[in-house]
Amino acid sequence: MSLNYIKNFYEGCMKPPTVIGQFHTLFFGSVRMFFLGVLGFAVYGNEALHFSCDPDKREINLICYNQFRPITPQVFWALQLVIVLVPGAIFHLYAACKSINQECILQKPIYTVIYILSVLLRISLEVVAFWLQIHLFGFQVKPLYLCDAVSLRKKFTTIKCMVPEHFEKTIFLIAMYTFTVITIVLCVAEIFEIIFRRLCFLIRQ
Repeated sequence: MSLNYIKNFYEGCMKPPTVIGQFHTLFFGSVRMFFLGVLGFAVYGNEALHFSCDPDKREINLICYNQFRPITPQVFWALQLVIVLVPGAIFHLYAACKSINQECILQKPIYTVIYILSVLLRISLEVVAFWLQIHLFGFQVKPLYLCDAVSLRKKFTTIKCMVPEHFEKTIFLIAMYTFTVITIVLCVAEIFEIIFRRLCFLIRQ
């Protein structure tokens, strides 16, 4: 019985009840994760090692880098992907435990409403992540970062630091913003598809 639950859960996650939902899963699971996992590591993997300040000392570089990156982009985007997946995963786990097939989700009002709520929650999480990304990283990575050196108790209060591969990072930032916007648009489109298919189902009855 437990294997059947796992099978239903897996099928629900991989094949949502809507066409747009299936495309969203493909886009989200394949393109976005591949982009982050492969290219993200290439762009940000050695950033801390190549981050250098003037004077170029390990202690100064480390403190200024932590100030420059309170959280690394790879960690932030990985958390975003996991958190955004949670609402859908919870719904499909519930559907698997109740032995609800994908067609029933669009036929029974209660399941349809719950599924729409999970999509709305997914949209909300994406919007919050979008806002946080703007707050943490902005839209552009500048080649020069001015580090506040007051905590270092040096004779100077500002230290100039060089940010490696700043142009590549700017392009990657824009790409991640674009992926978030596309995901939000797909989620909104999925809600409209659900409403349309629900109306068609009611008309046929």
